[in-house]
Amino acid sequence: MRLALIFSLLLFTVMSHAAVYKWVDKDGKIHYSDKPINNSEVVEFKSNTQNKITIQAPNNSTSDTEEQIAPSTQYKMSILTPEEDETIRDNNGDITIMATITPDLKPKHLLVILMDDKVIGPAQETPIFSLKNIDRGEHSFVIKAVAQNGKQLATTPPRKIFLHRAIINNKTKATPFN
Repeated sequence: MRLALIFSLLLFTVMSHAAVYKWVDKDGKIHYSDKPINNSEVVEFKSNTQNKITIQAPNNSTSDTEEQIAPSTQYKMSILTPEEDETIRDNNGDITIMATITPDLKPKHLLVILMDDKVIGPAQETPIFSLKNIDRGEHSFVIKAVAQNGKQLATTPPRKIFLHRAIINNKTKATPFN
């Protein structure tokens, strides 16, 4: 990707090559421009004034090249608990989501959990997510296996659950004394 970007920038630079014009104003100052002005002359550059860039191929470790050559692992994932449309009653808003994944994750692969299409919490290697202080209501959870570069490798089907939390109203109305 980096090599393609550098190549496209170099190609763009060559394609956008324009003449440079030089002229001297009435005060004797020398000016340069890419647009011709009256009494301007084209500046010829010597070959040694141009930048030369050599691109070095990145050093790949053997595990990276093996992963690129071999087909990526096909993970199968599913959420074990809670069940679909299960109602969880927890006044603290704690939920534990457990999933199964086969085969086991490779060392450079991680799991992330999404609640209502938003990533919550850091990526981890274990398929057990302990969530704290979740708002009450209906939520949809998805777990994704991702490589460290962010490429999605597998995902679970969405799992809809309901969380019930008691509402504690600590506000009391003050009544004036007469």
